[in-house]
Amino acid sequence: MSTLGGTSQARSWPLSFRHLPGRTPSDPEACRRRPVVVRPGIVVGQAQPEDIQALVALCLAARRESVVGPQVCSPDGRALAQQLGALMSAPGGTVLVAREDGGPTGLLLARVLGPTPFADDVSLAVEAVYVDRAHRRRGVGHALMAAAAQVAVEAGADVVYAAPIPGARGMQRFFVQLGFAPAATHRVVTTTALQRRLAIDATAASRAPGRGLDDLIARRRHLRLALPGEEPGEGRQSARRSISKQVRRAVQTRRDAESSTTIS
Repeated sequence: MSTLGGTSQARSWPLSFRHLPGRTPSDPEACRRRPVVVRPGIVVGQAQPEDIQALVALCLAARRESVVGPQVCSPDGRALAQQLGALMSAPGGTVLVAREDGGPTGLLLARVLGPTPFADDVSLAVEAVYVDRAHRRRGVGHALMAAAAQVAVEAGADVVYAAPIPGARGMQRFFVQLGFAPAATHRVVTTTALQRRLAIDATAASRAPGRGLDDLIARRRHLRLALPGEEPGEGRQSARRSISKQVRRAVQTRRDAESSTTIS
């Protein structure tokens, strides 16, 4: 299987998870007993051995969907199962699975890192996030990241790193929206800032779920119907151009393309 940089190594992780030195948690059993993270209709928790086959199916779906499929993971389901099992049992390895109606709908791969000879701090490296196409735009990706932030808190990690695959524009955009800033080949955010951003997004979503584009279209139609037969003034023309621009932008963010829908 190819790693993030596109080269092959003897032991590699699914979904481009690179082999990085991990940190052994002070209480591994406590890590496995972490409370699940719940959002309306969505439950996120640590993957269990019985989840392996469902996670393999999600990995293969991510590979088929991505324009950089060979960089995502191996096409061999058996190899993927072994790699996921290795990550789940590795020191600091984290495999989170999201469920709706009891079935797995998304995954997140991460690893607790440090301290190392190069850094005294502990951090969490998020290497892959994927949500099944049929369950997007429901907050699954945000729920997975909220669970990852909780993992970081429990591990004493002050920062969270992410390393999206080059060319995966949707994942890049997702992390930028959550406050991740450039850091060499990675992106980084403090754990507290990530939790704060996720809380803000959750509040906004609960107040007006899925209404943004609909409201813009309604305003545009109202403007067209206002004062029929009358030549609009300069102010109305400016308002119309502004609303049209907002509608185009909103439609663009909701297009069903690989670059914008592989997460949530």
